[in-house]
Amino acid sequence: MVTAAQSLPVRAALRPRFPALRHLGPHWYASVMGTAAVAGAGAALPGHLPGLRPACAAVWALSLGLLVALLAARALHWRYHSDQARAHLLDPSAAPFYGCLAMALLAVGGGAPAVGRDWIGVRAAVALDVVLFTAGTVVALAAAVAVPYLMAVHHRAELRQASPVWLLPVVAPMVSAALGPQLVGHLPPGQARESLLLGCAAMFGMSLLATLALLPLVLTRLLTAGALPLALAPTLFLVLGPLGQSTTATGAFADAAPGAVPAPYARGFAVLAVLYGVPVMGFALLWLALAAAYVARARRRGMGFAMSWWAFTFPVGTCVTGAAALARHTHLAVYVALAAGLYAVLVAAWAAAAVHTARGLVSGALLAAPRPARGAPRPATARTTSDGGR
Repeated sequence: MVTAAQSLPVRAALRPRFPALRHLGPHWYASVMGTAAVAGAGAALPGHLPGLRPACAAVWALSLGLLVALLAARALHWRYHSDQARAHLLDPSAAPFYGCLAMALLAVGGGAPAVGRDWIGVRAAVALDVVLFTAGTVVALAAAVAVPYLMAVHHRAELRQASPVWLLPVVAPMVSAALGPQLVGHLPPGQARESLLLGCAAMFGMSLLATLALLPLVLTRLLTAGALPLALAPTLFLVLGPLGQSTTATGAFADAAPGAVPAPYARGFAVLAVLYGVPVMGFALLWLALAAAYVARARRRGMGFAMSWWAFTFPVGTCVTGAAALARHTHLAVYVALAAGLYAVLVAAWAAAAVHTARGLVSGALLAAPRPARGAPRPATARTTSDGGR
């Protein structure tokens, strides 16, 4: 007969280790993305604002620290809570956030040569960018294939479950496309440079066409199935990601093309940067106004803080870098002003999300078991748990 005293070691052995990490989903990488975006977008701004670059370098260092800490925490999550990790992969609300892992790696890596070099030196910054760009691109390509496959074969999601979150895995290759060209100049002249630049252009096309295939589903859901749950309202800003990032990418192609591809194609990239970027940035501003109005409505109806607030950061950051790219290639003051105005919005959004996230971590609320968003559709399978609405 086992006594109560003898059963204590047994219960202790069965108790999961690191219980606070059980519900640490892949959506947490959005906080790294948003922090890195503040640094990268600030470095891309036209002109010179005293004190901005040191501040951006400090924010980039913070994003690097957050990335390292989160990678370690997620590794522990997979080690000690593998059942929950697998449940995230089988949940159509959580699986798309694996695209955030790729974008977090890429965003921190891309910020290293831009501002991180002020802290760690040029050689170390480029080496770090190579490592994170390679890892991030591999994860981005894997997520762009694996997550849609899982959604088609295992998730069986319905149209009423469609949300901008579905864009995350297919947008990740666009981040690679936008940040890869800055490494072109560090490669030997010839095929190495041309291969990297055209590889980035291929990822641009891959991500753009996949986004164009998914975006109508999101619009159809919004127009026919009613408003999103309040906690998911900020995810409408995610649509800005492929718009701003693709504009940034075409500008980066034009910057890197001279010396990487023959002259006719280099000039073609410069033309593409303007002819593509101007109309797409126009649509981005239209969507920004729509999303802002939607969020204002949700706020009036009681929308509180959720991790979805990080959707206000990285997508707006891509619009900052997109406007900055257009400023470089058109020399128009209107794009300089647009980049500066959007950057002010980005910094305010990042500050709000960061403060609330810190409070939620201290209180433990953000690491508690998730509660379904009010009015959200039930998960496709009863065996899964969604972090998407928290």
